[in-house]
Amino acid sequence: MVDFIDADVAPSRNTGQVRIHGADAFAGMRAACAMTAQCLDELHDFIVPGVTTEAIDEYVMAFAERHGVIPATLYYRGFRKAVCTSVNHVVCHGIPVDKPLKEGDVLNVDVTYILGGWHGDSSRMYRVGQVRRAADRLLKVTLKALEYGVNAAKPGNTTGDIGHAIQTYVEGERCSVVREFCGHGVGRLFHDMPNILHYGRPGDGIRLQPGMIFTIEPMVNLGRPHVKVLSDGWTAVTRDRSLSAQYEHTVGITEDGCEVFTASPHMVAGDDI
Repeated sequence: MVDFIDADVAPSRNTGQVRIHGADAFAGMRAACAMTAQCLDELHDFIVPGVTTEAIDEYVMAFAERHGVIPATLYYRGFRKAVCTSVNHVVCHGIPVDKPLKEGDVLNVDVTYILGGWHGDSSRMYRVGQVRRAADRLLKVTLKALEYGVNAAKPGNTTGDIGHAIQTYVEGERCSVVREFCGHGVGRLFHDMPNILHYGRPGDGIRLQPGMIFTIEPMVNLGRPHVKVLSDGWTAVTRDRSLSAQYEHTVGITEDGCEVFTASPHMVAGDDI
């Protein structure tokens, strides 16, 4: 049994309860997420063959300084970068390094900015030059999977409905959904309840209510779903070395659906796929 709590009176820690937010929180998330989406938009022209992921980290940090926002990942649980950069078979939480990206790579950039105490969390995939057809298809499937998940995020549905929509589509496209990582509640806390699995059965999980805010961030592999975390304690990779992709939105449940706080014309138009 999951408890719901008014976010305005909830403790400033993850209590296992699901926060129900009001209009002020939605406004705060709208502003924070707009900063994140703007940075990801700008990176579209910056990410080319020869650029390092370390340079991407520097860009994200410089953007933060220009716009008065704070990168949430910087020093979070010992993580020492402003952004996660995950290349090819890296599933998530890749650490920026001074190694040039090469033609044909695919890259996930995961940015979370804090503005006014609110966390705007989003990630996108980027092609580095011309990519193989299989990689191109994976990115398109993953973005479409996110769309299916977002469409299932509405009052009366459950978290299991979101996961089922994503899993059914992805497996129908002969790809696999990563199980080890999930979406999460977000707001004044970086990671909060509820957990949003990207697989599941209709009707399972938590019933969605207006005022809930969380991320949907399916990780999709071309091969098998199994992953492992490297010795650095952060970098997760596919066990079979197959390509992996991820797209992420932060959404808020409304009276008749959901608001996508991290929406961007670039993602809608498919510029990054």
